[in-house]
Amino acid sequence: MKKNLINTKYLLLLAILLGFTACSSDDDSSSSTPETLPELSAGSADFSNYVALGNSLTSGFSDATLFLAAQQSSFPKLLSDKFALIGGGSFTQPLVNDNFGGLALAGNRIPGFNPRFVVTGLSSPVPLESVIGPVTVTTDIVLNNPTGPFNNMGVPGARSFHLLAPGYGNITNLPNANPYFVRMTGATPNASILELAMAQAPSFFSLWIGNNDVLNYATNGGDGTISAITDQPTFDFAITTLINTLTTGGAKGVVANIPYVTDIAFFTAVTHDVVPLDAATAAVVNGAYAQYNGGLQLALAGGLITADEAAARTVMFEESKTNSVVIEDESLTDLSALGLPNYRQATADDLLVLTAGSFIGTEAVPGNPLTVNGVAIPLADKWVLVPSEQDEIKTAVDNFNATIEAATAQAGLAFVDANALLNELNDTGIVSGNFILTSALVSGGMFSTDGVHLTTRGYAEVANEFMKAIDVTYGSNFEASGNLLDIGEYPTNYSPLLQ
Repeated sequence: MKKNLINTKYLLLLAILLGFTACSSDDDSSSSTPETLPELSAGSADFSNYVALGNSLTSGFSDATLFLAAQQSSFPKLLSDKFALIGGGSFTQPLVNDNFGGLALAGNRIPGFNPRFVVTGLSSPVPLESVIGPVTVTTDIVLNNPTGPFNNMGVPGARSFHLLAPGYGNITNLPNANPYFVRMTGATPNASILELAMAQAPSFFSLWIGNNDVLNYATNGGDGTISAITDQPTFDFAITTLINTLTTGGAKGVVANIPYVTDIAFFTAVTHDVVPLDAATAAVVNGAYAQYNGGLQLALAGGLITADEAAARTVMFEESKTNSVVIEDESLTDLSALGLPNYRQATADDLLVLTAGSFIGTEAVPGNPLTVNGVAIPLADKWVLVPSEQDEIKTAVDNFNATIEAATAQAGLAFVDANALLNELNDTGIVSGNFILTSALVSGGMFSTDGVHLTTRGYAEVANEFMKAIDVTYGSNFEASGNLLDIGEYPTNYSPLLQ
């Protein structure tokens, strides 16, 4: 009898468990039913003839050059692949010849147009040739230019007004012409970027221009003698002319604004406190600055500077791995009458350009430790953005973006807030699928080895942002239909062996 009771209890328990299992199985079956997504629709947009205008960010530029693999995943090409699903036509790009990068002129490498940068293991970005040895640059603007017309009219280095400039792609105008655009002009060397775009009668366009109008000034440390910020009237005329012209035939489009350039990895990868010194070396360097520091005290006593400025300008090193570099700062009070230069040590408020990383610590006179750049010899203006220069750049970007947004709204075009996107990237990171993109150089996934241009994964994220903006304005449904890109399918780094 006891045995029967036990068996009955176990049978009841088994029945209950099976019931729960059956319910659980039903629930799982229900929850695993794939969600039915709507069919992809273009809304009111006509993607049959898509033309992209812009600069290096539009061309697919990455790792300090234009190379084939990255170019084939430019954000306009990624967009065109999606557009092709709903009536989009073919999309032609002015492809380079290899994955080395760089440009040649009649067999001779053009200075400054070099092969790509790479990373190996945990190393900092280095030139490709330092890893694999010398390469032959095969993309030659005299010998093998491709044949257009080109749907991707992104020209590395172009500013807003360059898109309107006749002769910008005429090889006889070098060095004032743009070698990348020379490859695209063909039988019409004096045609402007806008003219070649309009000759294709685009039904839809993207325009992302203006970054270089401030970026060139910023990447040169705010040294206006090297590159100045575009003046506001010139910028305003260029943007309004571009948008008004592109929409004359009824074309629809999407326009992006300018990110704050100080949010990019080029200005955040190298910190101000990178000088390691032992006690003996620190004492020697301090001795070299003793006369300068004494002069500051005379200036203070004479009422020429405040106590705060005197303290900020005083140069003092110690035994530490994190001494701050010495910089020139033209915003300081001019004490040249006392024979004192505008020196001070950098702070966290200063932004050192990425290229300063390989310059700091080198010797101006090889073999002389008292000529170390950034220590005994202050960094010149071109290596650092001081707060006053950062403010100048931000003001320009804000004014430029106001022009872009007003012209875009007036024309009823879709708008991508690239500035907000980069702010998000820099502040909290961007969550996309299973990935979080940050502003960290290379490892963050968004910025390539040059700290300015994007990785292929970064360009995929940009393509998604453009599709979202198009959805909002034209009633397409790239996002709702599940047609955004999975950025995990796109690499963040290319092997040095890729040729």
